[in-house]
Amino acid sequence: MNLPLTPLRFLERAQNLYGDKQGVICGELRLTYAEFFDRCRRLAAALTALGVQPGERVAFLGYNCHRLLEGYYGVLLARAVLLPINIRLAPAEIGFILKDAGARILFFDPDFIPLLESLRSAGGLDCRCVSLDDIPAPPAWAERRSYDAWLRESAPAVFDYVSVDENSVAELFYTSATTGDPKGVMLSHRAVYLHGLNVIAVQRYTDASVQLHAIPLFHANGWGCAHTVTAVGGTHVLLRRFDPERVCQLIEQERGTCLCLVPTMANALLHCPNLSRYDFRSMEWVHVGGAAASEELIGRLEEALGCDCYAGYGLTEASPVLTIATLKNTLRGRSPQELRRWKAATGRAIVGVELRVVDSQDREVPRDNRSVGEIVARGDGVMDGYWNRPRETAETLRGGWLRTGDVAVWDEHGYVTIVDRKKEIIISGGENISSLEIEKALAAHPAVFECAVIAVPDEKWGETPKALVVRKPGASVSAEELVAFLRERLAHFKVPRSVEFLDSLPKGGTGKILKKVLREKYWAGYAKRVH
Repeated sequence: MNLPLTPLRFLERAQNLYGDKQGVICGELRLTYAEFFDRCRRLAAALTALGVQPGERVAFLGYNCHRLLEGYYGVLLARAVLLPINIRLAPAEIGFILKDAGARILFFDPDFIPLLESLRSAGGLDCRCVSLDDIPAPPAWAERRSYDAWLRESAPAVFDYVSVDENSVAELFYTSATTGDPKGVMLSHRAVYLHGLNVIAVQRYTDASVQLHAIPLFHANGWGCAHTVTAVGGTHVLLRRFDPERVCQLIEQERGTCLCLVPTMANALLHCPNLSRYDFRSMEWVHVGGAAASEELIGRLEEALGCDCYAGYGLTEASPVLTIATLKNTLRGRSPQELRRWKAATGRAIVGVELRVVDSQDREVPRDNRSVGEIVARGDGVMDGYWNRPRETAETLRGGWLRTGDVAVWDEHGYVTIVDRKKEIIISGGENISSLEIEKALAAHPAVFECAVIAVPDEKWGETPKALVVRKPGASVSAEELVAFLRERLAHFKVPRSVEFLDSLPKGGTGKILKKVLREKYWAGYAKRVH
């Protein structure tokens, strides 16, 4: 018989072939796959006891933890829909998500009790709330029993995945809102399962893999690993919060082999004061996604960690991976500089993904690495649509292709390179300027720790690029020096008209720089964020 395509099969395989192997490491807790399997089944039974019905949403609000990893399987086994929430969102956004999704259960870390208290006071907490950790005196609005207490008191549910409808929603993730309210992305069992297999086909995952989860599992750059590592019987090492020193310690201690980072995390890791003291010989690869990675960053990572480093790209609506910048074998033998350029590119389509770069009439632009168009994609992992948003769904999936909103070029080898988001292209005096291009050039300066380039209003040119820069500790560089540095590397009209130095840049849940927040200061009083 044909089995349904569901990620529950990954867990079945792991416990069947690797039951006695240590599969999950979370702080002091170490679970074999047999123990992890048992906890997932108990979670399914606990959810049934809490009254959760098939198709209802079960939310998690907490840090990286084995309990959230269990949610990726236990919630689905209960035929419910997993709803991980980004803990870095504003209280109003979290309240909106819980209400919009109609969450039935919310598992929460006790750190967020004040936030939930405020939501409850505002009438925005209409679900049963269960603490992830034991607390002496739970709030009156929370269950007396904690997550672990419910699991201890629940007999393991029957592990039946054969009757799962592979086209039913398995996971619901809310996108970060740049305009309007967050949108819930519906991912089916089928999409999640095939996405996991497709990533395994192009990335080096085996039962010897030890993945350090530095990126939160509630984020697009982190959740896919919950499936891929389990499917091959690898080892999950969970990091509660990103800390460069702790990442180094865990790689050495647990003999980590692979790591996913966003550029700001990678930069922080490279500036860890004790980096050279640690043993990274077990490392095989590092994947950098979530934002554009410069060639300099990829090169420094490879030198520091002694392993392959490459960029990648995806989005929530695609489960999430669309491209990975691993090298095609036909390119090997090229110069180190050329190879680094490809490794830092947005990448080439993974198995199961069809990708194009098209103009405004949906015609493919030439593969000359110069002609600009929007990335559109279709494939096994593309979402079913947005939760209760038929109009937005129809627009984003117009013509059967996922409209990413990312502007890119591509070359004759099929590698795409994002030059900007549609909404982050700076149009100055009629010229289109890529903020990412400027940021990559800025990042090459030895005194720059991190940077962001945004559009600011200008009466003459409409808008002009402005650079916001954080210097490296102990480094000294002036705005004039940075402008001179950029003029040697960029066309004159692309060079920022102004440079401002900041102590830090605002970031989201994975360390991605929040340009929306940075722009507000300069666009206050304008009806639109263009001029």
